[in-house]
Amino acid sequence: METDTLIELYDERPLENVLGVEVFKPRVVIYICPQDIAADALVQKKLRNYFAHRGQKVELIFYKADIYNVRSVLDLLRMITERYGECAIDITGGTDAVLFAAGMLCAESGHPVFTYSRKKNRFYDIKNAPFADALPCAIEYSVEDIFRMAGGSIRRGRVDNAILSEYLDDFDPFFRVYMENRREWEHVVTYIQRLSPTRPDGTYSLDAHGPYTVKGQRASRIDAPETALRSLEEIGLIRDLAIGGEEVSFRFRDGQIRAWLRDVGSVLELYVYKVCLDTELFGDVRSSVIVDWDDLEENPVSNELDVMCVRGVVPLFISCKTCDAKTEALNELAILRDRFGGNVARAAIVTAERGNNPLRKRGAELGIRVIDLYDLQNQRLPKRLRELMR
Repeated sequence: METDTLIELYDERPLENVLGVEVFKPRVVIYICPQDIAADALVQKKLRNYFAHRGQKVELIFYKADIYNVRSVLDLLRMITERYGECAIDITGGTDAVLFAAGMLCAESGHPVFTYSRKKNRFYDIKNAPFADALPCAIEYSVEDIFRMAGGSIRRGRVDNAILSEYLDDFDPFFRVYMENRREWEHVVTYIQRLSPTRPDGTYSLDAHGPYTVKGQRASRIDAPETALRSLEEIGLIRDLAIGGEEVSFRFRDGQIRAWLRDVGSVLELYVYKVCLDTELFGDVRSSVIVDWDDLEENPVSNELDVMCVRGVVPLFISCKTCDAKTEALNELAILRDRFGGNVARAAIVTAERGNNPLRKRGAELGIRVIDLYDLQNQRLPKRLRELMR
């Protein structure tokens, strides 16, 4: 970039606030902000922390503006350009009034002006900015980057992603067993839970044993799911299976397998995680991501994402449901996508049930792709992911 000072029009969408800074690497960035952001030291600190996390040394300056008053914003821009001299202006973000004021400044001055096209993933020269002319954006974000740029953070969820590579060969067979026993999977998991209780101090044994018939939910009775247990032994997730007249016993391969077999939803999440890896579409894929909205240690607001992926600057938020997906799940997913990904982000809900028309209609209204049992049975999940990331 020909100047070392960049004017950014602050936006509610996180990517618009950081992408131009990361690509063109100015020394000073001046944000034209609404009054609440200009007065919020915590938001400003988080933005500084984000650039430090990305290894970029940059001075950030925040100016408050009446973002719906064109004349006021234009006067502010004139003052800034007079004070700081040559400034380039990124008009990717901002309200209509701020953009209009930037356009008026552009018409009366020779300051370089450029923008970013989300559809083309390129920067473009608007005026006197040949350095941005059709410049491809080659930045590759991680899942952690996506949340940090929005002022949040991620914490470890129900599984340590660092160990998942050790189990990748198990996920397809595990999912196959699930699909063969899908209708009774909740009973399979409940039965396994009854035979492998956790001690009061949190410890447990890898050995599981108990009666052939156990208590289920609401005083129901569950017989040993013999077919599912034998299939789990066949693929190596449990060992030493013995089914007698009144007793059943087996041994979990390890503690992580035990955790997955005791959780109804894990099998679908692990399968979706592996398919996302196998497509080679994404630079980063994470499973079971706990999202801390405000990056606070005390009283954090958090949600869990079943699978999260990033391709370049585009994040994909995925929710997995072994039961019927509800409207509430779609709404929650849309909120997470919009808060942390902005309008470049994509979202999908993967359900192991038939997608009904109300679900598909609500998904379409929210811009969420519904991937259902039909897609899973016909191994179309990779195809649906590619369609989604076009």
